[in-house]
Amino acid sequence: MNFAIIKRTLGWILIFEALFFVLPIITGLIYQETQTWAFVWTVLICLGVGSLLVIGKVKNPALYAKEGFVIVAGSWILMSLFGALPFVFSGEIPSYVDALFETVSGFTTTGSSILSGEQIENMSKCLLMWRSFTHWIGGMGVLVFILAFLPLCGGGNNINLLRAESPGPSVSKLLPKMRSTAGVLYIIYAMLTVIQVIFLVFDMPLFDAITTSFATAGTGGFGIRADSCASYSVYSQIVVTVFMVLFSINFTSFFLVIRGRFKEAWTAEVRAFLTIVIVAITLISINLCLTPIMNYGVGTAIKDSAFSVASIISTTGFAVTDFNTWPAFSKTILVLLMFVGACAGSTGGGLKVSRWIIFCKGANAEMRHVLHPKQVKKITMDNRVVEHEVVRGVNGYLSAYILIFLASLLLISIEGHDLITNFTALAATINNVGPGLNLVGPSGNFSFFGDFSKIVFVFDMLVGRLEIFPMLVLFSPSTWKK
Repeated sequence: MNFAIIKRTLGWILIFEALFFVLPIITGLIYQETQTWAFVWTVLICLGVGSLLVIGKVKNPALYAKEGFVIVAGSWILMSLFGALPFVFSGEIPSYVDALFETVSGFTTTGSSILSGEQIENMSKCLLMWRSFTHWIGGMGVLVFILAFLPLCGGGNNINLLRAESPGPSVSKLLPKMRSTAGVLYIIYAMLTVIQVIFLVFDMPLFDAITTSFATAGTGGFGIRADSCASYSVYSQIVVTVFMVLFSINFTSFFLVIRGRFKEAWTAEVRAFLTIVIVAITLISINLCLTPIMNYGVGTAIKDSAFSVASIISTTGFAVTDFNTWPAFSKTILVLLMFVGACAGSTGGGLKVSRWIIFCKGANAEMRHVLHPKQVKKITMDNRVVEHEVVRGVNGYLSAYILIFLASLLLISIEGHDLITNFTALAATINNVGPGLNLVGPSGNFSFFGDFSKIVFVFDMLVGRLEIFPMLVLFSPSTWKK
């Protein structure tokens, strides 16, 4: 284990986090808020601790998979621990466990909150900006951002950091140099964010447009109003719907479109994702229109179902209506979409559409093998053979996912809340969705859970965002052996 490079990288993470606080500080100065000092003190702490960790020479700059996993998991934990300080220092979230929950929910782009609607609307602008900005930072990944500007280790070993942090079954370089790949990803990410701000600023205040775009880009869902997006105009809701879908698509597809390689961009995963979205919107719209008690017109049903489907499958978590009151059929579809998730290589969470494609093709291949034992036929996607290592990795991921889900469900059930609340709360956190059903529905929050359950949720949010294994590696004794 190369502890020197791990220590140095974590130090740079804290230094960069100190720079991230500049935006909420500027916001606080503009609105002349005393809570700005909470960020100033946090900046000084981050710079101090970060500088101590960076000091010292690194004899061996090589970084391999094991170190990559440890650095990624360690950096996200460290950023969350320090990122929670402004909430505590300002006194707006006095409990450190609650502040940590809110911060982890922000960085992991989950969007689950311990705050009520009234607390959100009374919160200072600088802290609201920080809440939303954590989504944008965590959406693409802070290490991807740093790799675009700073060579953290020698050679091509930076790919181990990108693979450990990026969501999806596999990650590859878009360009020969790792820094160029990271730079391209963030340029696309930033451009889409700016475009959304431009579309929204015509219909809402600039502060609202920026915070909403940050939350949409990171598919996080922290709103700055008590009703999330319900009080915004139909135009703004449609814009947010479109961009929630766009940010759910693999960023490699955008890169290929820019290069004019449209056919390559139209992958099996993109086709499957959009098909699921359209089918889900259609089924929910029909269900809402055919349920007299809901009193939905066709136009409103399509708008609300499109927004809700895009919000859940992208794991953003915004809301324009309390879908907790919808018919069971529509709610069941939304719960299923929590587990489907977005495309690999996007800012969305969930199991990812590509994994579901591999699951289904693997099951079909196994059934053919049972019928024709001597037949050998490999799984393919986009006319390419899916390597056995990828299939094995997907199966291993599913196994670990189920075990963690069941163990977490058992642990939070100790408090005695109803099964639907517990199940959907866990589904919302481990899949980085945000809202669930019953007590954790769009009109509720997670404040009623005890500190123990909140810590379980914090772990699950990190597990979901970091694709499970970087977090599990920390608990493996073999990780720390020389």
